[in-house]
Amino acid sequence: MCFLCKKSPAFSFEKHPPTPLFPLKKHAAMQRETKNKDFFKTPTYPGGQKALKKFIAENLQYPAEALAAKVEGTVRVEYQVNDKGQVISAKATSGPGYGCEEEALRIVRLLEFTPARNRKIKATFRKKIQIHFRLSQAKPQKTAPPPTPPVAFQYTWAATPAKKAASKPKNKPRHTYQISITPPATGHNHSQE
Repeated sequence: MCFLCKKSPAFSFEKHPPTPLFPLKKHAAMQRETKNKDFFKTPTYPGGQKALKKFIAENLQYPAEALAAKVEGTVRVEYQVNDKGQVISAKATSGPGYGCEEEALRIVRLLEFTPARNRKIKATFRKKIQIHFRLSQAKPQKTAPPPTPPVAFQYTWAATPAKKAASKPKNKPRHTYQISITPPATGHNHSQE
């Protein structure tokens, strides 16, 4: 209310906020675009970190020297990946010794990455990885089961002629067959009692 003329004003801010002169409409073109946080994309392992860990676990061979000495530890490896996704150099920066570093380098050199697409720029990327050697992960050496000897069966078949009342007993013809079977080396032992 106006204190001079004692009339109520034509508009009031108390109940409703003022409406803008140009109402804003949300258009797809006006929304803010999301940008990548990284300017350069780095090469990635196909399948992500889980696939990388699985590959390392399947291909890791515990060194015999480390097994004999019961050595555990972590090997840190720095390596470079070229624009084609191939590991071109690798260097072990720390490790427990006993052949663990050499095995970690062998594993890293087997890796193949999905190359990064960076606006046709060919770049080499440096990466780091830690490979853990734990005795509980060591796979026991698989030994082949001893070869099973061939199984021999012997069958004897004797033909019996029809009985004749007046015939003399003759030598009965006999036939002998011998069958040798060598089972496949699956570890199963088939024997006949």
